[in-house]
Amino acid sequence: MHFLLHSALDVSPWSVLFWTCAAAIGYAYVGYPVLLWVATRFKKPHAPAPSTVPTLTLLICAHNEAANIGRKLLQCLALNYPKEKLQILVASDGSTDETDDIVRFFVSEGVELISIPQQAGKTNAQNIAMRSATGEVVVFSDATTEYHPDALQYLAGVFADPNVGAVSGRYTYCDLSSSSVGEGSRAYAGYDNQIRQMQSAAGSLTGCCGCIYAVKRSLYTPLDPGIISDLVEPMHVLLQGAKVKFEPRALAREDVGHNAGKEFSMRVRVIARALTGLASVRQLLAPWKHPWIALQLFSHKLLRYAVPLFLIGMLASSWMLRTSTVYAVILALQLAFYAIAALAAMVPALQKKKGLSLPMYFCVMNAAALWGTVKFLCGQRYAVWKPQRETSHAG
Repeated sequence: MHFLLHSALDVSPWSVLFWTCAAAIGYAYVGYPVLLWVATRFKKPHAPAPSTVPTLTLLICAHNEAANIGRKLLQCLALNYPKEKLQILVASDGSTDETDDIVRFFVSEGVELISIPQQAGKTNAQNIAMRSATGEVVVFSDATTEYHPDALQYLAGVFADPNVGAVSGRYTYCDLSSSSVGEGSRAYAGYDNQIRQMQSAAGSLTGCCGCIYAVKRSLYTPLDPGIISDLVEPMHVLLQGAKVKFEPRALAREDVGHNAGKEFSMRVRVIARALTGLASVRQLLAPWKHPWIALQLFSHKLLRYAVPLFLIGMLASSWMLRTSTVYAVILALQLAFYAIAALAAMVPALQKKKGLSLPMYFCVMNAAALWGTVKFLCGQRYAVWKPQRETSHAG
């Protein structure tokens, strides 16, 4: 008790830094979800009825997806939505494999191919494909995503509210190859989906899941190719006065299927593109104009991206304060956590164990957030993508 009291009364610069960093991390991961929970605690949940009223365009952007596009189109054709109300568009972004040929095989089934000669990125492909979209609502998907059979009906049902301009579905991961990041990806997806659901219940989302989200075609805004569309497109919907909602019954599933190195590279690109996108709609960060939206963007985006800086500050300050028993124990716990993450990264067999894979995934995410921020500040922009998971639900 004496040591705890002494630590609490310590107001040295290092202790101020430690507790500031600890409070910021605590708010980012715990405080903000608790705030959302309080804000929605007494709101009666409303589940819109599934609908087949609006005409839909299902838009799939692909680059060298020959291994996946055939299976994806078969699954799309089997979705429970009236065929006469569903347009399926594939925007092939400079594919050099058999992607275009496989899509042409499905033309007799009503699938339409837009072949873009030179790869310029997913957002650019969406901009081009939108010129051919005919649906009242456009659903954006990836070639590697499998939808629940009724997903389109659930998305369409939310648009029965005329104030809704965009809807995000719910994503989950399967890990058929038992990859090193599978457990962490699934845990984070569950956490992120819960945040989205509470944000929606409290008013409106600020971003959507890139593998399953829908936008009213009349509200679509063409974006710069370097901007991540599933984060920024919904923000333009908000700027036009419409709401962005979350529909947990519209379920999409993806296979994680890659290692920590690929996860790191993917998240670096996502963070850099997300920051580029946020800079393009920075008017939404003004709390005197958009208080609820600004709070979400600060808490769930900007503060999250800054967590690695707070982790470094917490580690450095606890090291400087290690002569105190309390800080020495906290320092030891931090070092043990990072040691477990490093051990899991170096020994692939340990990555299958839940208690070891989660610390590694946490460190990969935050290291990528730090490096992605550095890339953004250095002017690095990512427009093109490789055929692997790359959407803004990275955080």
